[in-house]
Amino acid sequence: MSQHQLIVTILGTDKSGILSEIAAAVSEAQCNILDSRQAIYGRDFSLTMILEGTQPAITKAECMLPPVCQRLDLLSMMKRTSHHAKQNLEHLFHVEFSGEDTAGLIKSVTGFFAERNATISAFRQKTFKQEDAEKESMKCKFVVNMAASEDFDALVADLMLLFDKLNVTGKVIDKLIKDPNENVTSW
Repeated sequence: MSQHQLIVTILGTDKSGILSEIAAAVSEAQCNILDSRQAIYGRDFSLTMILEGTQPAITKAECMLPPVCQRLDLLSMMKRTSHHAKQNLEHLFHVEFSGEDTAGLIKSVTGFFAERNATISAFRQKTFKQEDAEKESMKCKFVVNMAASEDFDALVADLMLLFDKLNVTGKVIDKLIKDPNENVTSW
């Protein structure tokens, strides 16, 4: 019997026992969780899962999860999908940049990676006011992946030119080369 897949996104106030109840409903529907991501934002959380099961199991999950979410005061969205595979992490690297928080800055950098078929798999931005500055500053971190066949050095050189043009400072940390400060935690 062929397997079907369902993307489920759940948002709401973080409370004890939520994951347990959602996992129980998924199990009762006879689906497997292929992959999931969870994030906590203050008192709220976000959970995205990809479920896999037979056609009847996916249909059962689609019927069972909304009432569970409603009872727990959570928002839920679902979409059927197919051919989910674990992310290919051929060449993983981190990009960090900071400078004045200007309109279009993030769009320019994300567009740079989109044009080169590089995937941004995580993204974090922080804005803050420097004591001696009039305008807001920002710091941004991306986790990026690209095909091993692509020219990494050329990408880095082009990215540094873009950073200069955007008047930000930045760096690229190649995860294929171990960073001696890898276990050092920053903001």
